[in-house]
Amino acid sequence: MTHNLGYSYRLQLDDKVAGHTTLSLLTSRFTHSTEAEWAARIREGQVLLNDKIAGEAQLLSAGMVMVWNRPGWTEEDTPQHFEVLFEDEHLLAVSKPSGLPTLPGAGFYLNTLLSLVRSRYPTARPLHRLGRGTSGLVLFALSSEAARGLTRNWEKVEKQYQALGSFSACQDEYDIRSPIGLIDHPRMGRVYAADVHGKCARSVARPLRRCIESTLFEIDLHTGRPHQIRIHLAYIGHPLVGDPLYARGGRLRDLPGLPGDLGYLLHAKRLCLEHPITHKQLEIWSAPPLELIP
Repeated sequence: MTHNLGYSYRLQLDDKVAGHTTLSLLTSRFTHSTEAEWAARIREGQVLLNDKIAGEAQLLSAGMVMVWNRPGWTEEDTPQHFEVLFEDEHLLAVSKPSGLPTLPGAGFYLNTLLSLVRSRYPTARPLHRLGRGTSGLVLFALSSEAARGLTRNWEKVEKQYQALGSFSACQDEYDIRSPIGLIDHPRMGRVYAADVHGKCARSVARPLRRCIESTLFEIDLHTGRPHQIRIHLAYIGHPLVGDPLYARGGRLRDLPGLPGDLGYLLHAKRLCLEHPITHKQLEIWSAPPLELIP
């Protein structure tokens, strides 16, 4: 187990805070903790407003800066390794294992891919993220020029995944366009799922191997919504085997887990892009785990 030294979470308040107090805003917006837990943190002086200790009943207004100085905590163990797949002075591509968060969040700060990569490459900036349970390719910029170039043209990067879905697929190709948006979750407040009022999304899935109870899919990702592949395969009736969050139709399970819970098999296997500095075409591969080999 790793014990970190704490972290300061910063929030710039906007017009939506009208009518809120410090306690009511934290309780309503950050539902991972109860009202009593937030009240205790405020009383302990952990929450600041414009660099001054906040009060529970203090009225908020747009323009204020709220900071929660979270004390150090013990993080859950995660894999502590990654594989370098491509490296030059501008770009770094690595393969991360399932179980390792890409970025800090959900109780993880030091036990993340970002922390491990920056211990060797201090200037590394992630250009995208994978879910904690997803393995495979993550691309980092090592120079500001590369970061700007790829950020501008990220939609042109070809992204391909493999995933193990439930049940046997009956089609040779699925062009999935279900919108994805935020819906209510009993423990998280709001999470992403299939939602007719959500943002447009597109995935194209092809079966590579069919069994009676499962299908191995290859998926081309044409947009980058959160949990898109998990939601889209569930939407067409093939939720990922072992996924604790999504059920058929892209909806939440009756007793849904959390987005970062593990148990499913999803791998980012291929990125194809134009190098932002040299303009050469790059095709980078990450070998899938044995369970996802056709």
